[in-house]
Amino acid sequence: MTGDPAEGYGGLGEPSGVRGGGPGAPAGRRRRVPRREREQQMIDVAVRVFAKRGYHAASVDEIAELAGVSKPMVYLYLDSKEGLFLACLRRESDRLVAAFQGAARAGGEPEERLYAGLAAFFAFVAGHRDSWVVLHRQAAELSATIAAAVAEARRVVMAEVAGLVGDGIADSGRGALLDAEDADFVAHALVGAADALTDWMERHPGQSPDGIALRLMNMVWVGMRHVLDGELWTPRDA
Repeated sequence: MTGDPAEGYGGLGEPSGVRGGGPGAPAGRRRRVPRREREQQMIDVAVRVFAKRGYHAASVDEIAELAGVSKPMVYLYLDSKEGLFLACLRRESDRLVAAFQGAARAGGEPEERLYAGLAAFFAFVAGHRDSWVVLHRQAAELSATIAAAVAEARRVVMAEVAGLVGDGIADSGRGALLDAEDADFVAHALVGAADALTDWMERHPGQSPDGIALRLMNMVWVGMRHVLDGELWTPRDA
């Protein structure tokens, strides 16, 4: 590598507390960083590098240099490049799921909770673009282990959405028209649409997470309400 290794990382530079000795530490000596903190520093840097370079072009040497650690230490803590990527994926997946669940479980009617969860999802993506690039765009192209981690995070969100849709159907008093399979169908449609809309968000930076969630709810939830009211679309020649 030549030049400043932090160049192009939006001021990433050296993570706080990696090299400094801290107040009162003897000159020239490094503060002993707890393993958990050190590991999180590596993951912080790795998320940015993987998002910028892509999995295959990213190097453990660069990640180690930016994190202020040795390459052997990265391998000691996280085993391999794939292990490092998997750690990034799991942490960012957990954060995304926690953001969705925290908003969706805050109380209110099922549709209000679903709207809050979707808004939190879009807010997470808007505020953590590097995380989303790793989760959404790169993970699907890699190993079965990584794909399984993505699938598990998606399964958790899908189950949460299906539960909220099912509650909405039950609250309508017209559950005979739509059943659990329909709720699962709507959940897949919503989650798939939300995934696709993250690319649309990037091309329309002026759109707010709340506004996108509201438009999606009006397209899907209001459409479901029409079905519950017996309004069905059929092809003209059916």
